[in-house]
Formats: sequence, structure tokens, C-alpha cells
Amino acid sequence: MFRLLAHWFISAICLLVVARLVHGFYVRDLTSALIAALVIGLVNATLGMVLKVLTFPVTILTFGIFLLVINALMLRVAADFVPGFRVAGFWPALWGALALALLNMVVRWLSPKKSER
Repeated sequence: MFRLLAHWFISAICLLVVARLVHGFYVRDLTSALIAALVIGLVNATLGMVLKVLTFPVTILTFGIFLLVINALMLRVAADFVPGFRVAGFWPALWGALALALLNMVVRWLSPKKSER
């Protein structure tokens, strides 16, 4: 349970960092970031999964790059549901998806592995 809450909080912090880095990607405060992280997770688990399955051939042809487009669309959908979280267009969503992917990669690299605990 603690790992789930920690991951949720770290995802919210990553959203705040991306909001500082990407023009057109706006998160009002930590509360909005926490809600946005939850909604992004739910949207990715439902609609995102369906889109990833349907666009699998395109993803293969683009060597996985198309997943960034799907993640950008999921950010836009989540922004429609969360007050205080706004993505102003496709390009900020795409750059935000890329920045979030890179930040998540760094966080996972820095976090302790199961065998190290």
C-alpha cells in the first residue's frame, strides 16, 4: 500500500516538474497534481489500454514512438476532467508526455529495487 501511495505522490511531483518545463502544460498546485495523477492513471488503464491495443500495428511500424502520441492524447483527456490541470494543445501534450516518460524512467532508475529492500 505504501508503494502505491509513494508512486502516486511521485507522479504528482513529476507533473509539477513537467509544468515548469513545458510551455502550455499547466498544473495549479499539489492538490491538482495529485488529482491529475490519479485521473491520468485511470484514463491510461481504461481508454489508453484500448487505444494501445487498437494501434498496435502502427506502434510496431514506428518502433514504439506512436505510444507518445497516445500518451499525449491521454494527457489531453485527463486535463478535460481535472480543474487546475490544463494542456494547451497537442504539442504541449506531446512534449509533456515525453518529459513524463523521461522523468518516470529516471525515478524508476533511482528507486530501490525489490531485491535491495
